[in-house]
Amino acid sequence: MASGIRATIAFADPGDCPIAATAAQVETPIEQVSTSIGSDTAESVTEFLAPSDLEPPAGVEPAFSYGAETIYRTVHGDEVCCPCECLGTHGCPVHRYNAEDGTLTLVFHASDFETLQTIVGDLRDRYPPVDVQRLLQPPLDGSPEGRVFVNRGRLTDRQLEVLETAYKRGYFERPKRANATELAAELGIAQSTFTEHLMTAQRKLLDDALEVDADRA
Repeated sequence: MASGIRATIAFADPGDCPIAATAAQVETPIEQVSTSIGSDTAESVTEFLAPSDLEPPAGVEPAFSYGAETIYRTVHGDEVCCPCECLGTHGCPVHRYNAEDGTLTLVFHASDFETLQTIVGDLRDRYPPVDVQRLLQPPLDGSPEGRVFVNRGRLTDRQLEVLETAYKRGYFERPKRANATELAAELGIAQSTFTEHLMTAQRKLLDDALEVDADRA
């Protein structure tokens, strides 16, 4: 059995997502979210915790009150109106939600890369722009370490060119087979520019490899 892939994707414009709309209204992150499917029907229900004094967006009703906070409920129909419903059409469970300032971030599981590519393509068509923040595939041998897939698309063309040149010319070997001055001359750029591109590229890849959330260029 395939181990599956866990993807983290952010949506700056998540359509008619009631959770994102609520988070934007109350100016408070919403993370306590759960979705269930009825035993007699395929209808799914999403519940989330938010302040009790809000005016719920369309399609959202209060379910249980806990004083200052309330559990709100929304029922998903056949029409796809938000990324969560889109994922439901692909049979992919949402592992974690985060809604803040109108932006929605979802962590979900796909069975394989082919399925993931189809899902991401569908999401990009429906809810651009889509930011694929992280991909993680659990190891097949059951060891505790995770196999992390870095997003090389985060690098600019120039950053990738500098990184590849440095690697191929032995910059990372010990002892080095080429130094920054030589590689900068080869690329036709200043040494300071070479160093800046190289450090930025390494930082971006390490953010993914170490699963660090970083909003940096």
